[in-house]
Amino acid sequence: MLRVIIVGAGIAGLAAAISLRRAGHCVYIYERSAMLDEIGAAVHVPPNVTRFLVAWGLDPARWHFVKNRRMEFVSPLTLKTIQVLLQDGTAVSLGGAELYHAHRVDLHKALKWMATRPDGPGSPVTIYTMAKVVAYDPVIPSITLKNGESISGHLLVAADGIYSTAASVIQGYEIEPVLSLYSNYCYRFLIPTSVLEQDPETRSFTDGYEGWTRIYPDNENNKRLIAYPCRDNALYNFVAIFYDKCDTTNQAQGSAQALEDGLALGIVMCGASSRDDVEKRLEIYGNVRRARTSVIQILSHAGQDQARLIHEELRKYLPEDEIPTGPATILKNNYGFDALHTTLTAMTEYSPSFTLPLNFFQPKDID
Repeated sequence: MLRVIIVGAGIAGLAAAISLRRAGHCVYIYERSAMLDEIGAAVHVPPNVTRFLVAWGLDPARWHFVKNRRMEFVSPLTLKTIQVLLQDGTAVSLGGAELYHAHRVDLHKALKWMATRPDGPGSPVTIYTMAKVVAYDPVIPSITLKNGESISGHLLVAADGIYSTAASVIQGYEIEPVLSLYSNYCYRFLIPTSVLEQDPETRSFTDGYEGWTRIYPDNENNKRLIAYPCRDNALYNFVAIFYDKCDTTNQAQGSAQALEDGLALGIVMCGASSRDDVEKRLEIYGNVRRARTSVIQILSHAGQDQARLIHEELRKYLPEDEIPTGPATILKNNYGFDALHTTLTAMTEYSPSFTLPLNFFQPKDID
């Protein structure tokens, strides 16, 4: 059993905590905020993560998720459908589970519940709030809090966001931000569905479109709008994107990759009991996740109708015959990836006798 220290109680930190708890380890999270007033807009919870979240005990209805019924491109000039990307049943056929829309706060609450619930498998995760980390020591490994307290463990997970100093400490040099190849601006906002319905000019966003994701591309002017409901259809999430060469965030896989990362980390650490174990398994983790997350990052620089713009970049990580070329193959790549199977395959290659704990998933397991 490992003592695991996680810095950050966001989606990534909580996902790792759930998985590591289910792997049989003692997990402690140190979060800088008080966790009293979470904020955020909506996110997609796609099939590639719905599969294992449900198997971990998440009930989408309890947490006010909205099942996606359709995804389409819509002309911003005529408001007529240009192309249907998904219909009822498409997500299940591509990824073996449903696609949901969730308010980020609702997803966060669900993950926190799964991590700390007293009746789940393993020991409940302990979360310390108002615990700002000011220093990392990757050798021990340990963290130092603002109050001077030093805390050590067998495994240290830095999940404290893009401004974390952990990467620089581990690498041994300051990591400078890299200028993006693309000039992109993204604005997110939420509007109550009832407000949209009261205004004749905005009623078209909601009238008969419960559970729909609608994308309004204006490629001539390098902008687009994305709209979909969340929180039992009571709120509408809007994403306004302005871009230079191609658009960003259109894959809606950011939270999903944090969740996949967490799942994989728990799996590779099943049965780990020593420092040598941890180091070897972290190497396996990196090998399992690097190509997948790189592909998603590159795809996120382009809309599903702009795959040609990032073809060359994808060649670094995918064989030519697996590079997505349009909306259908992009969705297949995104939704069809099986993080569980990929990680289990890597672990059985490392140790042919490797198996997951019986209660790593709910009694009704996933394939």
